Amino acid sequence: MAASKVVAHIDLSQQRMYVSVNGKRKYAWKVSTARRGYRTPIGTYSPKRMYRRYFSKKYHGSPMPNSIFFHGGYAVHGTTAIKNLGRPASHGCVRLHPSNARKLYSLVRSVGMRNARIKITR
Repeated sequence: MAASKVVAHIDLSQQRMYVSVNGKRKYAWKVSTARRGYRTPIGTYSPKRMYRRYFSKKYHGSPMPNSIFFHGGYAVHGTTAIKNLGRPASHGCVRLHPSNARKLYSLVRSVGMRNARIKITR
């Protein structure tokens, strides 16, 4: 699987993430992105760093399990606020159900960050 290409496409208007491996859709999950007053950056990014366990330095040590940082302090990560999935609720990160964040983290780790992309569209 080392040569596989993984794309996590986040559609802000739908508050959904579509994960594809080698061009074939494998998963579709609800997410939460930036609420009013904040923003989730649009564009296509490569993962920059990954942490199985991470705590926000900016937001009171909030847990960010299975974090995949893709642009500065922005990351895709798990959340305990699962009731908010499917609608904007974050400070800009892309929040996932913890089990889905774990799956994505493992998938990206298995193919390598060079072979993964985070694509965010409206």
